[in-house]
Amino acid sequence: MRIQLAQRAEADELLSRSPLALLVGMLLDQQIPMEWAFTGPYTISERLGHDLTAEEIASYDPEAFAALLAGKPAVHRYPKSMAARVQQLAAHLVEHYDGAPERIWADSANGAELLKRLLELPGYGKQKAQIFVALLGKQLGVRPSGWREAAGPYGEEGSYRSVADVVDADSLGRVRATKQEAKKAAKAK
Repeated sequence: MRIQLAQRAEADELLSRSPLALLVGMLLDQQIPMEWAFTGPYTISERLGHDLTAEEIASYDPEAFAALLAGKPAVHRYPKSMAARVQQLAAHLVEHYDGAPERIWADSANGAELLKRLLELPGYGKQKAQIFVALLGKQLGVRPSGWREAAGPYGEEGSYRSVADVVDADSLGRVRATKQEAKKAAKAK
């Protein structure tokens, strides 16, 4: 299946073929619109002149990498802090998965182990890890036993809660509407 989170063909194509780009996009998906976050890996790869590798990102000079993310248009609202997080994520992938992020899910025995591995990633809290489990299961067919339970509410069939449920412009609108309703409900409490 082709990922459509950036809502830009070239960025979505990179997300569809690069597990690292998908993990980086998910990492960037905070405090900015989803499309901007998931376009980030494409922007970084364009500025590097080739596809992303965990080894290169991990070993890149931190100031130069922050400058790369801060260039116009900036990859994130907070390019310096997010550059550090992306480098921490890449270093973790090099140290624990030989730079091959797909090993996180390919080697997972079950959904609980997959969630545990994602929680170990720098910048991935419980919600982000659960959403990524749901994204893997719903859109990429990565479905170890217990994946829906590990994904929590994000794994529910037919839900429109997160990026895991965005497959086109219509579903993006439905996810946004669900999030607005949740914000209204939280304010009402």
